Amino acid sequence: MTAKHDTIRAVSWEEAGLRLLDQRLLPRQEHYLVLNDSAAVAEAIRSMVVRGAPAIGVAAAYGAVLAARERYAALPADWRTGFEADLGFLQQARPTAVNLAWAVARMKACAAGVTGDPVPVLLAEARAIHDEDIRANLLMGERGAAFISPGNAVLTHCNTGSLATGGYGTALGVIRSAWAAGKLSGVFADETRPWLQGARLTAWELVRDNIPVTLLVDGAAAHLMQQGKVQWVIVGSDRIAANGDVANKIGTYSAAVLARHHGVKFMVVAPASTVDMAISTGASIPIEAREPQEVLELGGQPVAAPGASAWNPAFDITPAALVDVIVTERGVVEQPDAEKMRAMMDRQ
Repeated sequence: MTAKHDTIRAVSWEEAGLRLLDQRLLPRQEHYLVLNDSAAVAEAIRSMVVRGAPAIGVAAAYGAVLAARERYAALPADWRTGFEADLGFLQQARPTAVNLAWAVARMKACAAGVTGDPVPVLLAEARAIHDEDIRANLLMGERGAAFISPGNAVLTHCNTGSLATGGYGTALGVIRSAWAAGKLSGVFADETRPWLQGARLTAWELVRDNIPVTLLVDGAAAHLMQQGKVQWVIVGSDRIAANGDVANKIGTYSAAVLARHHGVKFMVVAPASTVDMAISTGASIPIEAREPQEVLELGGQPVAAPGASAWNPAFDITPAALVDVIVTERGVVEQPDAEKMRAMMDRQ
């Protein structure tokens, strides 16, 4: 299932297990891992072999299949006990992305009704999750692109494309759709420190799919907007609270503040599984704290003065008041608030 300017699939299933493009090695090396147990999938999620909230959810679903296959082969009569423990490890791999918990819960519910060998049933469910994500991304791409006027240029932060999803992408899916429709005059991508997802991943994706991209350091975004060179900032999300507050890669909040000051529109694109109606505001979203070495080093080489410490939150919270539109496969919410978010999530 592909569309124009859409050739990359970083997550896929094959008979031997889950096949993942190791995103830590891009763009220098395109290397795939084949994982055949759920513990390896959990570690791949934790260590960012696979990243991006929707892709993490898809990978976790396939990880549940591997857990069931391993447990059923070892102890067919009592496979559920170890299986549920494995699901717990998968869910704990990264705390902020709600898609992970959502996918694990869906696979657990599917397993509850299984009799006999659970693998065929769970594999069908994992494939359904994967296919649903791609279809949702294609729909969101169309809906988001409808807001973009011909001749607009866009800025994106982090990576929200095929590498971060089951395929096509969320925010990058909108960019793909708008580019295919001939609407965009340019695409700008923040580096996205400290993991450089924009430089390593977004730029790689867009170049691979023949969409011209201009890279800038995160701190240059304000000057770019001041020069009037972009009309939209388009980002994804790892979790959206019930009131429309958005958790996304660190630096997203900065981009939203800058956009509002300069009259640039701000769009968030994410599947409905990213919306956590159990969390009233962004203040309750857990923010993952990652190792200081990610800031103090680059590629394993020290870049900071010896003895310096580092603060390394992986995400920040953008208040709903700074968001012009949230795009999901269930619908679009402009100027989001709790009432509008509830109405959107109630749609079937």
